[in-house]
Amino acid sequence: MPQTAFTVLFLIIAAVMVLSSAIKVLREYERGVVFRLGRLIPTKGPGLVLIWPMIDKLVKVSLRTVTMDVPPQDIITRDNISVKVNAVVYFRVVDSAKAITDVEDFYYATSQISQTTLRSVLGQSQLDDLLAKRDELNSELQKIIDQQTEPWGIKVTTVEVKNVDLPVEMQRAIAKQAEAERERRAKVIHAEGEFQASQKLADAAAIIGTQPMALQLRFLQTLTEISAEKNSTIIFPVPVDLIDSFMKKLK
Repeated sequence: MPQTAFTVLFLIIAAVMVLSSAIKVLREYERGVVFRLGRLIPTKGPGLVLIWPMIDKLVKVSLRTVTMDVPPQDIITRDNISVKVNAVVYFRVVDSAKAITDVEDFYYATSQISQTTLRSVLGQSQLDDLLAKRDELNSELQKIIDQQTEPWGIKVTTVEVKNVDLPVEMQRAIAKQAEAERERRAKVIHAEGEFQASQKLADAAAIIGTQPMALQLRFLQTLTEISAEKNSTIIFPVPVDLIDSFMKKLK
């Protein structure tokens, strides 16, 4: 009797172990790549998945978007300037079977192809393009990396260049260039203001020249503005006609 009970208990434990290894539960974002005796069979999941113990081997693959940080890369730009650039890559698995069978480690492979593409593409660009045309470079990087990883069942959705570390000497040169550009703009704006003011003064002089009384009214307005201030200035208005007649007599 004890031996029979031990046998039954052993069978129950064996059955539980077999069922636990045969029943798999995959989440909504997971897929199961199953190898039956080493051969690939159709992908399973999500939900409850049944496999043959000791015959099937299931590999879980996540379909969620992965955020991968590309470490800083030493790059020499097209105009021979040494910079350090890092980036971030967003990708996801669209074909779980290819991601497992066509490449040994799709995460490591995507990381390496991202680093080499970052160095090659940015190395062909000038520093001004790297700083000013960031969107165009990001699009080109995304296109190239996506083409390289497509046979692995990987879809690269976004590539963004994060930081561009410049040498101290180059930072000083760029600061001097920016300062000179601001000074140039200030001088141009000042010259344009002087030109517009001269045009307005010429227009005003033409109008006053046609109306002699306008000059007298402007003279009285100036006196009013001066007298409104609290000062000790004494002004003696002298008619211009009196001075003209006096100058004619001297001649």
